[in-house]
Amino acid sequence: MAFVVVEEGESLESALRRFKRKVQQEAIIKEIKKHSVYLKPGERRRLKEAQARKRMRRRLKREREFEY
Repeated sequence: MAFVVVEEGESLESALRRFKRKVQQEAIIKEIKKHSVYLKPGERRRLKEAQARKRMRRRLKREREFEY
């Protein structure tokens, strides 16, 4: 669980920014979203394959940019 200690003289806004950064680094929101919806095994497989294709397209696009 992410938590921050508010130092004396520190503004609430800066403490909130530190907390948000810590939550993002620990991937808490990502994990909550992952477990909030049940996906059938076939759906999970299709989603995983689609993400793999997307990563491959991005990688190929970056490689083509470096060729020129």
